[in-house]
Amino acid sequence: MGDKQATSPKDRFLTVYGRKPVLEVLADDTLDVDKVMLADTARGPAVAEIRRAARNRGVPVQTASAHRVKVLAGNGKQDQGVLADVVAPRMLPLSAALDRTAPPSPLLLLDGITTPANVGMILRTATAAGLPGIVVPRRGVAALDPLVVKASAGVAFRAPVLRCGSAAEAAELLVEAGYTLYALGSRAGAAATPVFDVPVPSRAVFVLGGETHGVSEAVSNLAAGWVSIPMPGDVESLNVSAAAAVVCFELVRRGR
Repeated sequence: MGDKQATSPKDRFLTVYGRKPVLEVLADDTLDVDKVMLADTARGPAVAEIRRAARNRGVPVQTASAHRVKVLAGNGKQDQGVLADVVAPRMLPLSAALDRTAPPSPLLLLDGITTPANVGMILRTATAAGLPGIVVPRRGVAALDPLVVKASAGVAFRAPVLRCGSAAEAAELLVEAGYTLYALGSRAGAAATPVFDVPVPSRAVFVLGGETHGVSEAVSNLAAGWVSIPMPGDVESLNVSAAAAVVCFELVRRGR
């Protein structure tokens, strides 16, 4: 089944950058910190405290150029010369999840959601609802960074995140694996089925589109249909994280 590349470090760790976030994860004994990386230019009391905290936890500290730290953090303005790789025990490649004897279902697929607060809240909500997987592409969706972790209230570290290259790649893999995709949209029209009435097969995926453009054409073309949230009040749409909550807890209500 496609996407058979070796597991990337980005499919095993959440990388936290910035001096305060790194100190916070080092202070949390429930988190498994794989390593800390410091820029060779990093100095000051906070850096000394990070080294001390890492030593107390038995966490390796590596030194690299400031440029290398910026590249690995993915944020050249806010890394402050330090990052930490935190083990995310439930995160794995989507292809690996689909290779299991009993692939996870139902799933959420994030498609073009670029606001970190929305991604974080969706991870928190879906994990609270007991969903076995949230597909978070590496491209086209907000990076899983400290802003997402903060919005999730730390749940992002233990959320069942499934990684893939893009939402379109994920949709193709899922359809190939026998999943039924439903695209969630406020402007889906009369053809959309209310989420409270849609049938949920044994392998189902609900696609949540971006804040501005909604579900992409490449993904919606693979969907079995559109799903809507009935809104009898005078409001055009819900925030995507609120819509995700409706879907997740409708699945809970059905015992799924």
